[in-house]
Amino acid sequence: MLEVENLTVAYGGIVAARGVSLRVPRGQIVALIGSNGAGKTTLLNAICGAVRTRAGDIRFDGQSLVGQPAHRVARRGVLLVPEGRQILAPLSVRENLELGRLAARGRADAREQSVGEIYRLFPRLEERTNQPAGSLSGGEQQMLAIGRALMGRPEILLLDEPSLGLAPKLAASVFAALQTLNQNGLTILLVEQNARRALELATHGYVMERGEIVDAGPCEQLRHDPRVVVHYLGGELARPSDRGGSEYVSHPGGTH
Repeated sequence: MLEVENLTVAYGGIVAARGVSLRVPRGQIVALIGSNGAGKTTLLNAICGAVRTRAGDIRFDGQSLVGQPAHRVARRGVLLVPEGRQILAPLSVRENLELGRLAARGRADAREQSVGEIYRLFPRLEERTNQPAGSLSGGEQQMLAIGRALMGRPEILLLDEPSLGLAPKLAASVFAALQTLNQNGLTILLVEQNARRALELATHGYVMERGEIVDAGPCEQLRHDPRVVVHYLGGELARPSDRGGSEYVSHPGGTH
């Protein structure tokens, strides 16, 4: 469905992403993890047409997105829930959701998304439907940002740090909603600070550092990769084991 091939993005003389390649198959959740400043947000913005690319290709259902303006990429069904949510604070919850319909305009295959479907996924939003979006809690604003993107009938949903700044209970609600959406057929590319949770939710993962993909594989494999455990899952390498190599001890939580 989504294919990124040897993508390079630079801001002036600074290369933010270099030779990045990844795949997001239809119907799957793919996780992209990495430390702050690794280039993950840059990659999502490049896919969505918000930043220009220097080299490489981005293909969606076999057609290149490179050079397409962001609004046309969105109308192709590639929708981003950005870090920081970027909701329109003075408008009501419902008005924010209705604005999301613009991304589906002109797509003959886009089924009409009802506000009621969003409210069934996020009941808190229905309770606050007439409130200004700026009055919502951080978790509720994240639900609203996801709901607004869903109103555009995405073929693939890109999420940039959806649990950032959320209390654990609200973060769990967001992750549960993403799992439900995927079970209903939605394809998801997830950039997430909580690497442990991201690798539990996804089927395949990529690790990004200093603008490059440094590791990739099935999430079950990455969850047991000593380097991933140490740097992203809060584990510690122990003394060399009798079987050769190094043992590690995993602790709850993670560093990202």
